[in-house]
Amino acid sequence: MTTSRRLADRKVVKFEKNITKRGAVPETTTKKGKDYPVGPVLLGFFIFVVIGSSLFQIIRTATSGGMA
Repeated sequence: MTTSRRLADRKVVKFEKNITKRGAVPETTTKKGKDYPVGPVLLGFFIFVVIGSSLFQIIRTATSGGMA
């Protein structure tokens, strides 16, 4: 039983060391706030596709007399 007790004590010590490190995040790993998760080219392409398809649908609906 001494082996498991030693193992448990090591885990407790490791856990307690981790508790004291909470909140100590280095400044370099935090986001600056200026970066976009999506690039401007990809965002522009997405907007082009969405608006283009909606305009195409409106034109198709208008030329068919309201029947899809």
